[in-house]
Amino acid sequence: MSTPIQPYNGFHGLEPQPREHDYLTERVEAEWFFDWIDGAPEPAKSVLATSATRISGGGIATSMANDPVSYWSKALGFERPVTRQTIAEIVDFYLASGTPSATIQIAPDLVPADWADICAEYSLVTDSSWVKLSGSSDIRLDLPVGVRVGLVGPGDLDEWADVVFRGFGMPTDLLPSIAAESARRGAIQPFAAWVGSTLVAGASLAVVDGVGALLGAATLAEYRGRGAQSALIEVRAQSARSQGVTRLVAETGRPTVGGANPSLNNLMRAGLEPVYDRPNWQWSNPGFV
Repeated sequence: MSTPIQPYNGFHGLEPQPREHDYLTERVEAEWFFDWIDGAPEPAKSVLATSATRISGGGIATSMANDPVSYWSKALGFERPVTRQTIAEIVDFYLASGTPSATIQIAPDLVPADWADICAEYSLVTDSSWVKLSGSSDIRLDLPVGVRVGLVGPGDLDEWADVVFRGFGMPTDLLPSIAAESARRGAIQPFAAWVGSTLVAGASLAVVDGVGALLGAATLAEYRGRGAQSALIEVRAQSARSQGVTRLVAETGRPTVGGANPSLNNLMRAGLEPVYDRPNWQWSNPGFV
């Protein structure tokens, strides 16, 4: 049975999870993100100028110097509170990679007391937040009629990746090959929704240290509103349970005041609860200003 949606406001009345849970929430995302960029195939790797590194503070940093959407250069997944040295290491990596700009994402309990000074020193600014969610994999949703969902086979991976990036409104000349390659390696598990014989939506599941992450769900514009996203949440939760995974995590953009985010509504309807809001700190390369 579906869980009624409650209005989201900040922590939605919740306290942050215990520290080790917060770290796993961040780590699952960081590991798949690292895999995507580090394992990018040719010609995407050369044309987009991708690279990745592990940070001494327990996190990772990825760079896509020729990113057409200014999204794929990120530092995240930190295990310990960040320090000035952590940020210096990240910035040095981006400067050496020729990265025009990057996003640094830090769980709120890992932001140091001198963060304002660090931001001033490295010109870090924030203008948006992501909602991190967590919940049980025991999800039972009322599935829509006329939408079929399932695991994507090897022969359909290119089409699946193309649909996901089209659903997000991103270019489809090179970026989809990165997602398809990650799925071929088994780093992510690809799922799709079909209406008749037409693949209309896609999403992924990643499992790290027994925690599953619901990733990258997108539907083609002309097929939205038919329940494909709810069906993809259900099938991924079912797959997670079959692998012994009892906990799922996810993230999505925080809605503006008075606004709405359908992805957030779908995740909360499935029973996942907001754990914390994580600001996106933006760094810009002074050489590109």
